[in-house]
Amino acid sequence: MAPVQAPPSQQLPAVQKLRVRFAKRGRLRFTSHRDFQRAFERAVRRAELPVAFSHGFSPHPKISYAGAAPTGAASEAEYLEISLTHERAPDVVRAALDEALPPGLDVLDVVTAVGGSLAEQLEASEWEIALPGVDAADAAGAVEAFLAREEILVERMTKRGLRSFDCREAVLRLTVGSGPATVATCAILQVVLRHGTPAVRPDDALAGVLEVATLPVTGPALLTRLAQGPLIAASGTVDDPLARDRDANQATATGQAVDHETHHAEGDVAAPTAP
Repeated sequence: MAPVQAPPSQQLPAVQKLRVRFAKRGRLRFTSHRDFQRAFERAVRRAELPVAFSHGFSPHPKISYAGAAPTGAASEAEYLEISLTHERAPDVVRAALDEALPPGLDVLDVVTAVGGSLAEQLEASEWEIALPGVDAADAAGAVEAFLAREEILVERMTKRGLRSFDCREAVLRLTVGSGPATVATCAILQVVLRHGTPAVRPDDALAGVLEVATLPVTGPALLTRLAQGPLIAASGTVDDPLARDRDANQATATGQAVDHETHHAEGDVAAPTAP
């Protein structure tokens, strides 16, 4: 029987690539990307997954991350890829990783990759921004003012210093709704952001809204990514980036042919939502 996980020095070839969707919830939204990387690599070892390693003087696990949410933001749609030296059932891997990770870092879905680039499919994100102390009617006026502008400059401190850029162009859709019944006054902004350069984050979009209108925000805004994936431009919504892999795997299991373009081309698929 083959060993569960070969030492890096053996550099066994990867025979399976899995794509993983996971969530950052509760206090774990404050986990940085580097903190999550360490936690996930420990979880891989605890789950005894036969992860493949890179070649070279200092081999490292073949795990790639795509489109990570900023520190402090919750998310229902984070993605990574992991390569294995022995095949494992995706459902078994999902359960093992979820058990090995701390509560709040929750593995939602695992599928076998069928090709293509996962990163290239992550074209846009749908975000929810909760604004405590803000009435929905006031937020609606601010959204209207934001959408009426062609350019809105905001500033953000980066590693290279303070940077100014336009946040308006990346906002494909911006709407407002009411907060949960348990909160006295809380407006909810729902925004779809196109991924690009420079990367416009949800807090940049919020800064743009506050640039054109004054809102009585009484506490920190809570940012939650609801979906991330291919952009459906006609409706301004976000598709599921794992749909092609899931459809292809199901077709292979049933012996049917599958058109990988069908899912994306239909254009009316609802965006994934938080479970």
